[in-house]
Amino acid sequence: MLSSAQPQSSQPHAPVRESFGALADGTPVHRWILTDARGTSAAVLEYGAVLHTVHLPDPDGGTGEAVNVVLGHPDLDGYLAERPPFFGATIGRFGNRIADGRFTLDGRTHQVPLSDTPRANALHGGDQGFDARLWSAEPVEVVGGSGVELSLVSPDGDQGFPGTLRATVRYSLAEGRLRIDYRATTSAPTVVNLTNHSYLNLAGEGCDSVLDHELTLAAAGYLPVDQELRPLAGPPAPVAGTPFDFTAPRLLGERIHDEDGQLAIAGGYDHCWALEGGRTDAPRVVAVLRHPGSGRVLTLSTTEPGIQVYSGNGLDGSLTGPSGRGYGRYSGVALETQHFPDSPNRGDYPSTVLRPGEEYRSCTVYDFGVGGY
Repeated sequence: MLSSAQPQSSQPHAPVRESFGALADGTPVHRWILTDARGTSAAVLEYGAVLHTVHLPDPDGGTGEAVNVVLGHPDLDGYLAERPPFFGATIGRFGNRIADGRFTLDGRTHQVPLSDTPRANALHGGDQGFDARLWSAEPVEVVGGSGVELSLVSPDGDQGFPGTLRATVRYSLAEGRLRIDYRATTSAPTVVNLTNHSYLNLAGEGCDSVLDHELTLAAAGYLPVDQELRPLAGPPAPVAGTPFDFTAPRLLGERIHDEDGQLAIAGGYDHCWALEGGRTDAPRVVAVLRHPGSGRVLTLSTTEPGIQVYSGNGLDGSLTGPSGRGYGRYSGVALETQHFPDSPNRGDYPSTVLRPGEEYRSCTVYDFGVGGY
């Protein structure tokens, strides 16, 4: 393993491992610092396979201080004490909601603990999902940058899910581009839907709001939800003529306060958009997030068929980030690339079933830059 201070590699941007505290039983937890030739850096925690920070260099190419654009807790205690709001976490075994925590696979019904209080859903893998686990980590070489691969074994019956699942998440950083590759295999038929739950604020972590960010989505339809935030029956609804139309760049705050039943249910945006092209083998551009004030731009690519946009409606100022400033409502936006919510109960949705002999694969790329589209 690497030392706690210096990279043990001839690679100029090899990852650095440092201490980030310990669990209650004394097990150490480390943070891995990834860097690239452009001056971008990302920090990844072994606990929850969390994307802790992403620091972007001075957008003018000067010597100004790098800015962190990802929300998070300042120390390990925050992640141990606060499961929601899932800052930066790797979500599994199943991201988003499963209605009543129950699904039937091959004639057998499985129950996942309800964890979406006060709603009757299993949210993000049950009450002890992958975000609340200690992953093992190893460095990986990346041309012009650095990377780390984290591994986790989820035993048969874990949170009610069948099959022993062996999962890996690889973070690779180069040329201002952070790539996340997910892989998983199973010993028995199961359902899998992995994603990352980072909250982004391109103005900088701790800045007041993302309502001044422009968002573009390659999606002509979205999934309306009921009062339990479960998708309604039927196909995706057209976004045209609704506050959910981001087919052209629009400010997140432009229509978030409109009198719209769907916005009222969620207190803002907390919906899944059906991405054009569906599930793909290679990542394609599906979203652009831009902060006009700084000129920072995120171009998001994925292989996934959907993207859950969550506008941080539940943040209330009670949690404080590394900047020392509290996170109020709309302090960050999560762009969660994934399959559709409640897919195990919806035969009309792309399948999330994984069987022995198959490999689950998913990829999402965050490409950070400056300027236009």
